Amino acid sequence: MRRRLQKLYENATLTSKIRYSYFLLLVPIVIFVIFCFFNMWSSNRKYTEMLDSIDVASEFSLDFKKDFDYEAYLLIVENKTISESGMNRMLSDAMRVVTSLESVTHSTENANRLKSAKKYLENLEVYKNRIEQNLKEGNKYETNLEIWENDIQIVTALLRETIFQYIYYEIQDIQQAREEYQKIFAVMITCSIIAFLCVIALIVIVSYYIPQSITKPITRLSEVTDQVAKGDLTVRSDVKTGAEVGVLNDSLNTMIDKICELVEQVKKEQISLRKAEFELLQSQINPHFLYNTLDAIVWLAESGEQQMVVDMVENLSDFFRTSLNQGKDIVTVREELEHVRSYLEIQKVRYQDILRFEIDVPETVHKYLIPKITIQPLVENALYHGIKNKRGLGTIVIKGSLGEDGFVLQVSDNGIGMKEERLIQVREGIENKVPNEKDIYGLYNVNERIRLNFGEKYYISLESAYMEGTTVYIKLPCVENV
Repeated sequence: MRRRLQKLYENATLTSKIRYSYFLLLVPIVIFVIFCFFNMWSSNRKYTEMLDSIDVASEFSLDFKKDFDYEAYLLIVENKTISESGMNRMLSDAMRVVTSLESVTHSTENANRLKSAKKYLENLEVYKNRIEQNLKEGNKYETNLEIWENDIQIVTALLRETIFQYIYYEIQDIQQAREEYQKIFAVMITCSIIAFLCVIALIVIVSYYIPQSITKPITRLSEVTDQVAKGDLTVRSDVKTGAEVGVLNDSLNTMIDKICELVEQVKKEQISLRKAEFELLQSQINPHFLYNTLDAIVWLAESGEQQMVVDMVENLSDFFRTSLNQGKDIVTVREELEHVRSYLEIQKVRYQDILRFEIDVPETVHKYLIPKITIQPLVENALYHGIKNKRGLGTIVIKGSLGEDGFVLQVSDNGIGMKEERLIQVREGIENKVPNEKDIYGLYNVNERIRLNFGEKYYISLESAYMEGTTVYIKLPCVENV
């Protein structure tokens, strides 16, 4: 019977469970008890603070007049200098005490007395300033002594009297408040004890099971939706209890499955679209290079340089053979270096007066994979934007090295380089989804193809110094051809 009732409750609707929880309407009584005890504690603390404030006021009234009058006299007779005098500190401390007393007093009359005390302190500040001014001017001892006797001592006496009155009336208020608090406390304690004893048994029984049975399934669903909101689409809900919650559980799992399908579909479409964009960009670059190379071959043929024509044609054939590579998008580093070497040999004929190159990549790196036509755009940038813009012979160096989580290829030139502002623009252009400058498209293309094929951990980075040169680093994983 007990199990049947438990199962019936677990499968009940939220409305039914809420009706069961109506028993907890007695909880406000417990809150009332807590409230009563809190008021007792709060009132007692307030009463203690009032007593403490009287102690502070008493100390202030007893010591201030004697100390301040004495400090003023020492200053007048020049036993202390202005900087050594403690009058400023005493006035500051006194003003702070009076201000703190204003925040705890509940009597309008005492508040007015504290205002008067503030005025007395302000007057003492004025007298102090007069004495200091007279000391600076000199020969005004009699004047300062008169201020001390007729002004300072009178005002400090008035201030002491005012504080005495504050203490007297504050003590009266405390006594009245104490009697009222004692009556209230007695009533509150009696009511609180009765209410507490009446509801404690019922609360112990129902306060644990009913709220937990309502909130636990919802909490589990909330955790799942929170994980989904953070991007974790592998999580699934497994809530089985509760009529409405069970339907919501199934609907949530179905929704997550649909989201996964849509995400995969969008990823595939985006990859296809971006690949098409990159292929289009490559098709726009290659004909331009071909036209220039054919012009150079014609020029060499007309000049009678037959061997150079043969070398140019062989290099051009190798270049495009590697570029096509049976339609493969990923090649080995060895194949990519052969491709860029053919390109550099062709360009060396065209720019033989200004171009020299060096390829120094270890054999251990040659077997790893790299997106096709990755190094050539970087070499082309080094030639056209670096070396050609700087007079004299230029050098392009391609190096490679193994690291902890991959390998790095390095394309360096000793061309004109970039200023800091331009370097920042180029870096931002590479990171932008739509680069805003035509000159950056090649670098952007290389960077995006690396990320597309190997993930966000792999990319290109630049370092450059004006009139010194530029270095581009290509970071790739150690993936071998399978």
